Amino acid sequence: MDNSNKAGIDCSVVVPLYNEGLVIEELYGRLTKTMRETGLRYELVLVDDGSRDNTLELLKKVADKDHNVVVVELRRNFGQTPALAAGFDVAGGEIIISMDGDLQHCPEEIPNFLEKINEGYDLVSGWRKNRVDNLMLRKIPSRIANRLAAKISGVDIHDFGTTFKAYRREIIEELNLYGEMHRFIPALVSRSGARIIEIPIQNIVRPKGTSNYGISRTFRVVFDLITLRFLLGYITRPLHFFGRAAMYCIVAALLMSAYILYDKFVYSVPILVAHGPLAGLSAVLLLVGLIFVATGLIGEMISRVYFESTNKKIYSVRKVYRRKFSV
Repeated sequence: MDNSNKAGIDCSVVVPLYNEGLVIEELYGRLTKTMRETGLRYELVLVDDGSRDNTLELLKKVADKDHNVVVVELRRNFGQTPALAAGFDVAGGEIIISMDGDLQHCPEEIPNFLEKINEGYDLVSGWRKNRVDNLMLRKIPSRIANRLAAKISGVDIHDFGTTFKAYRREIIEELNLYGEMHRFIPALVSRSGARIIEIPIQNIVRPKGTSNYGISRTFRVVFDLITLRFLLGYITRPLHFFGRAAMYCIVAALLMSAYILYDKFVYSVPILVAHGPLAGLSAVLLLVGLIFVATGLIGEMISRVYFESTNKKIYSVRKVYRRKFSV
């Protein structure tokens, strides 16, 4: 989208919202008060991610009375990562702050993020140092996932999962989000040499409404970690990833075949009688190895297409609402 009408904005606050009608008024009031106190030229980019309650209607009312508010209406519920991507694309600020809309993130902490950006950091990530979540369902799985993400990415932060982050605009412009990878943005931008710092933030009990996250999110994070490992290590060379598996399979198949042939020609042992299952396994491993090689080659071609193709969005915007603009 064209952001030419938004030139001169210092800071954009991007907030994805899904069924948050109970907190819209308080969220808007606290965000507005905080941003006015910073003295910056700001905008609030509020993304309705296909809400089924009165969230969109309340957001439209806010946009009608405040020219600093931009409301992005998505055609359906796409999820948090696409909603954030939509907000990032609309945002025109030199600094972009993302946060949740359920008031578990305190808007009053935004100046702390801005302070670190002004010190020269490219990305400032919040750290829920003292979490109030359920121990077994949220705290322990989150701690394990964060340690794995830190080890895989080499980025030494404690809390990848929080949405509360601040970015320089150029970092966001270089970033393409897919799936549910918003939680691993620090790892993704670390490849380009971004300066990253983590600051403690409050983690309070959700004041109103119910959480939209369940235990299924934990399992999705596991797959995201696998994706992260591939993106960081092999996205530009997928054959290396599949080639390693292929090598193990082919070497195992060759060793088994050598053993079978040795028995056959040295001791005249009938292959099908003495080594039928082993011969079958050897053939399967050889076939699997060749399939891995073929998959890697296909991956190489897809990778080239990915980097050279047009930038297709992972969301669909129905309308953008502003006080004086509608696109």
